[in-house]
Amino acid sequence: MAKNRFRAFTLLEMIVVLGVIAIMMSLTYPVYITISQRARATQDLNGLRQVGLGMQTYLNDKDGILPVINALPGTGTNASTVIYPKYLASRKIFKSPFDRRPATETDSAPVSYGINQNMYDLINANMARVVSPSSTILMAPNYNGNPALTTSWTGIAAAAPFVPNLQPGGGAGMTTGPQSNGRQINALFCDLHVETMQFGPATTVGTFKDTTSNPLGLKHWNPTQ
Repeated sequence: MAKNRFRAFTLLEMIVVLGVIAIMMSLTYPVYITISQRARATQDLNGLRQVGLGMQTYLNDKDGILPVINALPGTGTNASTVIYPKYLASRKIFKSPFDRRPATETDSAPVSYGINQNMYDLINANMARVVSPSSTILMAPNYNGNPALTTSWTGIAAAAPFVPNLQPGGGAGMTTGPQSNGRQINALFCDLHVETMQFGPATTVGTFKDTTSNPLGLKHWNPTQ
């Protein structure tokens, strides 16, 4: 009676199998990254929407005046501590999913969003004076340099710089967008709707970084247009 014999894999066969697995992983990894980026982008939109809802309730109580620290027109904003906890129950809402810092509920909780500086410099933080609310950027993720780096995000809840002012054009230090390989960024507008914008270049009319064109109806940074 013949004995059953099991044939082992040869080294060449094992190399071929490992090669096939590596190829399959290289094909699926970009898909996984894309799905992960889309999920973070959706979370970011939802976070901005929640901040907008909290801001709206705050503005209703404060006659439409944005939160400020300094005397008007003010260069420092502190939306997180005045909206939290009365209007928003968690400080974690102020952290973008693109901000890799750990979320907390402490005074050093990360704050990822900034307010358009022009809202203070041009209209004294008075939302009633915004000419085109649906086209004027109010808030967006705010960082310095590459948003993929943890050190690029510096805003915290209860110490300077609080919610950093978002300079017109998105801030000179913002070199690339946080989503779609740097090509896109989410923004909250003065009518409190949120949408995804093209990040740049600054010379392209209607992009997040555009600072030169302000026709009525175009997405822009100037609340007086």
